[in-house]
Amino acid sequence: MIIRLLPPGERAPIGALLDAYAAEMRGVLAGDAALAPGAALALLQADARTEILAAFEGEEALGFALFYDLPEAVFARRCGQLDDLFVRAEARGRGIARGMIGELQALGRQRHWTHLRWFVPPEDHAALALYQRIAEEPGWRSFILRLDSAASL
Repeated sequence: MIIRLLPPGERAPIGALLDAYAAEMRGVLAGDAALAPGAALALLQADARTEILAAFEGEEALGFALFYDLPEAVFARRCGQLDDLFVRAEARGRGIARGMIGELQALGRQRHWTHLRWFVPPEDHAALALYQRIAEEPGWRSFILRLDSAASL
């Protein structure tokens, strides 16, 4: 498995995964509105503000992580915000999500982030099970992965 950044304009390989993720999350969150196929890819294809990691086996995309490099005012540095993480159903249980988070952790250390944080709907039990094993749960119902021990919240 290879995990790599997908720059704007090179995100087509995750188009089907974005559609599957949107459909699955609408089920978790009990949403009704279906997206047109390819709508999420069209949104993200040229958006340089959104960074995307993708996990591949050969040419096949197995999962993705959308994230942002943000200013963090408390320590006057930067932090990472993981917005969406998805692994196709038949590839789950192989450590792909954990691998992508590990890549984000390494990237965050290179960028001197204070932490990596993400938010999870309480209905997403499978995701919560993983996140509770690898990260802390602060009182505001988000997860934080400490990347710099000197920058504690």
